[in-house]
Amino acid sequence: MASDAGSQEGEDLFAAMFAGPKAAIKPAYDKAAAFVAGLGGVEFAPKKGYTSLRRTKQFGLLQPSTKDRLDIGLALKGVEPAGRLEAAGSWNGMVSHRIRIAAPDEVDAEVEGWLRQAGERA
Repeated sequence: MASDAGSQEGEDLFAAMFAGPKAAIKPAYDKAAAFVAGLGGVEFAPKKGYTSLRRTKQFGLLQPSTKDRLDIGLALKGVEPAGRLEAAGSWNGMVSHRIRIAAPDEVDAEVEGWLRQAGERA
């Protein structure tokens, strides 16, 4: 898994994301991150409240929003929101869509397909 989190600052940012009650959602993050890492050529860039997913440009983000919800943001401009793939709206200006994840098993083939599609566009 490529990352600019090799720095102490990156490691600190990542640890802070899952401090306290948000530690409960880390298994869902881990499952999504493992799938994204398997796509190859992806850089994970921890920020203050989320991890940016990049190739030549940012294509997504993983954000532990609450203790029981991981938000996956994806750059899928032009794709119609449907089902769990909702328009990001004002949630985050860097992505066009959001998927709300409450448990690791919700990172399923459908979600993996959207992650793959966004990654292929980057």
